[in-house]
Amino acid sequence: MSSSFVYGLLDKGYIPDAVVRRAVRSLCRVRLREIDKGSLERNHAAKSEWIEGVKARETIADVPEKANEQHYEVSTEFILSTLGPRAKYSSCLYPTGKETLEQAEVLMLESYCEKAQVKDGLDILDLGCGWGSLSLFLAEKYPNARVTGLSNSKTQKAHIDGVAAKKGLENLTIVTGDVNTFEFPESTKFDRIMSIEMFEHMKNYEALFKKVSSWLKPRQAGSTPSNSDPGESLLFLQVFCHRSTPYHFEEGDGWMAQNFFSGGTMPSFDLFLYFQSHVTLLKNWYLPGTHYSRTSEQWLQLQDANAKDGLKVLREDAVKQGKSAGEGDVQFNRFRVFYLAVAEFFGLDNGEQWGLGHYLFKRAN
Repeated sequence: MSSSFVYGLLDKGYIPDAVVRRAVRSLCRVRLREIDKGSLERNHAAKSEWIEGVKARETIADVPEKANEQHYEVSTEFILSTLGPRAKYSSCLYPTGKETLEQAEVLMLESYCEKAQVKDGLDILDLGCGWGSLSLFLAEKYPNARVTGLSNSKTQKAHIDGVAAKKGLENLTIVTGDVNTFEFPESTKFDRIMSIEMFEHMKNYEALFKKVSSWLKPRQAGSTPSNSDPGESLLFLQVFCHRSTPYHFEEGDGWMAQNFFSGGTMPSFDLFLYFQSHVTLLKNWYLPGTHYSRTSEQWLQLQDANAKDGLKVLREDAVKQGKSAGEGDVQFNRFRVFYLAVAEFFGLDNGEQWGLGHYLFKRAN
């Protein structure tokens, strides 16, 4: 069977979940064989070549408009029906494996604040803020902080602005912009920059870290940390990653690259060690992929529980865009396959092949 025929069956929801799950696990094994060059020497040489290739890229992100089309400007009402109460569209944290999605959302958000050494009163940037899970959490938890969220999506900004207004959060500002071209005014600097699962949409990390580091406040010469001075300005990242090998998602790779991750990158856990011209890594943490697997399983359960309303919203949205109502069904089925695939992908080998990287950086100068 051709891939286009199989993808058509997936779009119609004709392939049973058990079959999809087996296929995803099989494709994961294929990917692992492809990226393993057979020896440490050859693997290192391939990684070095890959790194030099991304440093030579002309743009920071190749196709930011695709991320909006595939994820971030899908009907907000539909997306929220599949996520937890804080609308966290990234991995949550399950220390015991028995947490509810609501608990796991908060546990991961709290872990970011602890690792990033966030305090009240800081200027904080949430870079790639999604539907506002971290931005809103920070604005609530630190009422004297000044929180800015940067999103590439106008519909995400509209959602966050609406929630912030309802909660009376006056210390949160959301701006829209493409990281390729966006710049803050020279006078705008931050004590903390936090970015959750945005760097996977990027390519030229050398240029990206250069830009992001310029948004961090410089440390005053001779200054020492105090209650009024937070000390070093810090950058905290979460990415999903392979344990050892970075690779690109190419259009010819298959269903995921075509429908959900066009222009995407799978970092390796150690990748950012090779990009320290403008930032210096202070600490990193690895979390097994089982956390993401559980997150996505719970998203799938919510999507199915809210299927009637979700389908209605997507059908109406498709018609508003001049498409047939059936395109809403296609989008609904694609998200089901996406959540299934994420669950199986990150759950492979008990989360030891693909997982999550947390990183804390300071400015290099």
